[in-house]
Amino acid sequence: MNWLTNVVRPKIRSILRRETPENLWIKCPDSGQLVFYKDVEANQFVIPGSNYHMRMGAVARLKSIFDNETWFDVALPEVTADPLKFRDERKYADRIKDARARTGLNDAIKVGYGKLEGAGVVIAVQDFDFMGGSLGMAAGEAIVRGLELAVEKKSPFIVFAASGGARMQEGILSLMQMPRTTVGVQMLREVKQPYIVVLTNPTTGGVTASYAMLGDVQIAEPGALIGFAGARVIEQTIREKLPEGFQRAEYLRDHGMVDMVVHRHDLRPTLARLCRLLTKSPAVETAAKPAAEVAAAAPIVSGADVAPAVPHA
Repeated sequence: MNWLTNVVRPKIRSILRRETPENLWIKCPDSGQLVFYKDVEANQFVIPGSNYHMRMGAVARLKSIFDNETWFDVALPEVTADPLKFRDERKYADRIKDARARTGLNDAIKVGYGKLEGAGVVIAVQDFDFMGGSLGMAAGEAIVRGLELAVEKKSPFIVFAASGGARMQEGILSLMQMPRTTVGVQMLREVKQPYIVVLTNPTTGGVTASYAMLGDVQIAEPGALIGFAGARVIEQTIREKLPEGFQRAEYLRDHGMVDMVVHRHDLRPTLARLCRLLTKSPAVETAAKPAAEVAAAAPIVSGADVAPAVPHA
């Protein structure tokens, strides 16, 4: 019998072992350098040395854009979780349950209403961590509801796109979200409000074929992969070697598919400036205020529009 392992093992482990968080360090996909997670988080998930833009979660993204990191969550319509009773290696319902537990989101898109440099805006963020940001019924409803709220409030609508495409587990019901969101964008155009799209890494498939390419202004983050089909599929189809940097943000900007490539640190002032320009609104002086004061001064949104009735801080 091993006395150390069988008799005092718990105490020995508590003394000698240190529990290390799994995400304490991040390895840069571009340079391979190891960076302290807290440093990357403080830098809006941009690797300090290489300037590589990591993926950013929905809540972190909303915090980085809204004034004083305060906004109202927009209540989204309920949809059938598993309309086709789909199953491959696992049940689709189980995949949804796991994704919700892991991300804390109800589905791939989170919508918020708040202030951007003093002006009201509606922002939708697609979170790639939720099943690859895939477009399903719930995500389509989120985009449409965000556009409807922007029409009601007569405010700009900004969407941060990040997706692998349509959600195969919902079949044709997923593909139906492409024309639905397109109609929603047209509703916003009819009231002459800006629709601004920020393409993040990656934005592909059915999302690129619908609302992600309909913006009045198309912005992309540096190095973002943007396209419909994958590069390998295209090469096999046309039987030609694709040029260097094909489907990357900078290449698409140079060839007229994207209006501008903006560093994440410059996104907030750029979006605010575009909203003022497209709505012909004057600049608003915004001083830093406590979150509670900002929430009190924010426009009241009815309980049917937002949930919960208190702002995030």
